[in-house]
Amino acid sequence: MNFVDLRSDTVTWPTPAMRQAMFEAPLGDDVLEEDPTINRLQEMAAERMGKEAGLFVPSGTMGNLAAILAHCQRGDEVILGKSAHTYLFEAGGISALGGVHSCQLPNLPDGTLALDQIESAFRANDVHQPVTRLITLENTQNRCGGVALTAEYTQAVGDLAHAHGLMVHMDGARIFNAAAGLGVPVRDLVDPVDSVTFCLSKGLCAPVGSVLCGSGPFIAQARRLRKQLGGGMRQGGVLAAAGIVALETMTERLVEDHVRARRLAEGIAAIPGIEIELGPFTNMLFLKLDDRVELDAPRVVERMAQLGVKVGPIGTRRFRLVTHYWIDDEGVERAIQAFAKVL
Repeated sequence: MNFVDLRSDTVTWPTPAMRQAMFEAPLGDDVLEEDPTINRLQEMAAERMGKEAGLFVPSGTMGNLAAILAHCQRGDEVILGKSAHTYLFEAGGISALGGVHSCQLPNLPDGTLALDQIESAFRANDVHQPVTRLITLENTQNRCGGVALTAEYTQAVGDLAHAHGLMVHMDGARIFNAAAGLGVPVRDLVDPVDSVTFCLSKGLCAPVGSVLCGSGPFIAQARRLRKQLGGGMRQGGVLAAAGIVALETMTERLVEDHVRARRLAEGIAAIPGIEIELGPFTNMLFLKLDDRVELDAPRVVERMAQLGVKVGPIGTRRFRLVTHYWIDDEGVERAIQAFAKVL
């Protein structure tokens, strides 16, 4: 069956142009920094982000982990959102592997952390307390509905952090969606931060990988950490080639996914028994079943799959739907019709 897969933008396949580039990619040993395709991707990524250097990593989770470990010593503290991907979905890696303590603040509905709460979380110079070292933001903020953080907000966080001698890391897994949603250059959204990681394997359609960007010395340290974490790749240019095509061809079209997410929300909102809970701000929306519906989320998922539509449950009565390159207008309408039939 030809499924309409709305579970995540991680399910995207590489485009034909990516597959061809992967086949033709010149290769070398990246641990020796001799893979020309990886080197080119890293340079392109750094230029896009307005940073000195980039590092190709197998996943966004590894990119965030390497970044936080590069910024922090064991026992230091990172301030992040209670809904942050790093806190919720990265297996506690910063604590388990880095000994980094976390201070979780509530995310506001717009995905931000309140500036006064950030400042109140700064630790005193007290031997009883961990040292506040880093603030981590997420853009777009997944669990707040894929909402984009503005350049002005990020600048305010950066100014606050730097005034107190702290660093800022951006989990920019979907930073290009944020740029498309806000209609601003991606560089403007990350200029205030000291490091940023973004995913190639979500809305940008590459099969594997993320890029971590920052200063030259920071990336040198992150490269060492990548090796320690088992992320040193050899002829990894076969993967990086798809990332180059992604940066060249996929970033400007993301607004199409956002338009389809809005159409999906409009269609679902007209169906009795299901409510739009969050979004769509960019390419995702969160739904919940109201009390009139006897089915729970797992049963809805099962019945939707029988109609050729895959949706992602995030609780007993909630769902997250994500549009991407492989969801066209017909797919959106198929999904709306399937929800109507199931409910």
